[in-house]
Amino acid sequence: MPDQSPPEEFADVNEAVGEEWQSETTPYERIRHVVAHTYSPVSADAVADDARTAPKTARKHLKTLADEGFVETATGEHGATLYRRSSESLVVEQAADILGHVSTDELVTRIQEMREQITEYRSEFGVDSPEELAVDQTNQTLSESGSPQDDIDPETIREWKTLRRNLAFANAALSIGNAEQFVDGGRRSTDDSVPA
Repeated sequence: MPDQSPPEEFADVNEAVGEEWQSETTPYERIRHVVAHTYSPVSADAVADDARTAPKTARKHLKTLADEGFVETATGEHGATLYRRSSESLVVEQAADILGHVSTDELVTRIQEMREQITEYRSEFGVDSPEELAVDQTNQTLSESGSPQDDIDPETIREWKTLRRNLAFANAALSIGNAEQFVDGGRRSTDDSVPA
């Protein structure tokens, strides 16, 4: 039977890609990239490892990113500083992406549609939030007072949560778009964006 092992030059593709990434980017760029996908607090050592740099270098750049508002810090066990992507930077990024693809007029229409859908959920289920709906569903199941047709599809709760999150991002985008018009002195038209 012939040798089935891969050629040595392809033995570790991940390492080759990592080395290429390291040679084509700066430590700051790699650290920013790692943190851009970090939503749970992690140590500077963990960021340094993922970014292929020294922990001291990672701490320096993480401090800069924290000063810029891109990173949030928290205190971990034994007083260690932990880092993660700031929610504010994520909201601004999502809002900018929305503004890049949807005109302000279309955004206003979509916001109205999302608000109407949320109002329908509230009316249909008699609660103000998907969390309340989940609690009601759990209480009903525990008390065994509900019949099988009273069960709410978990997908409905997920859809409501997603809708509420998307509405928050859309509202942020609209606010930023309106603020930009004032900052730009009215130079930006509401039709500058490409409709989605």
